[in-house]
Amino acid sequence: MPRLPKGILFDLDDTILSAYGRPDVAWRKVALEFAEQIGPLTPEDLANRIGAEALEFWSDAARHKEWRTKLDEARRIIVSRAFSGIEERIAQTQELRDAIADRFTRLREEEMKLFPGASETLDTLRDRGVRLALITNGSGDVQRGKITRFALEHRFDHIQIEGEHGFGKPEEKAYLHALSSLGLGARDVWMVGDNLEWEVAAPQRLGIFAIWHDAYEGGLPADSKIRPDRIITRLPQLLEP
Repeated sequence: MPRLPKGILFDLDDTILSAYGRPDVAWRKVALEFAEQIGPLTPEDLANRIGAEALEFWSDAARHKEWRTKLDEARRIIVSRAFSGIEERIAQTQELRDAIADRFTRLREEEMKLFPGASETLDTLRDRGVRLALITNGSGDVQRGKITRFALEHRFDHIQIEGEHGFGKPEEKAYLHALSSLGLGARDVWMVGDNLEWEVAAPQRLGIFAIWHDAYEGGLPADSKIRPDRIITRLPQLLEP
């Protein structure tokens, strides 16, 4: 039996839930559905344009903080920008652009699921006396809906949603508030998440042991200066020595 901490802080999206990984694949699926309306652009062309705009849009830290609680609106902006410079007859209506963005949102909701072993791992940790906190960014209604949909609420001692609390990762307050709610210190807990900055570098600065969930097995980016204390590809690995 591995030596477990007194508490673990978990991220939600792409840590417990398979939610937003591989956006390139999802955009291609959506673009294929609109193939007859976007010609002469190919679905691959449109998906690539949207992907490039999304990278640029979310790369700005201030913009990310402003829009991450308004994902539906942000996607509409990104898709509209992707059509920028395309001849008018292709991008003839805002209605088409919004329909493409909204279909992406629905597709993500349809395909969202728990990672294998997620519920069982959380239940085993609780059975072994580990206190658990869920720390997630995003709007209150959207994130709370996911928590209810996947029966997660009773599995955590503390649930902290950015839209409900008014602060989120990577703000120092987000981790400190969770620690206080669990009644534990930084050295008593692990942080588990998929975002290298938010769930590894930021908590490490507070003395928290940070575990990176590389769920899609992409490996650390070659240029990453962030070094997780541990890397897992499956949640049940938390229970392994």
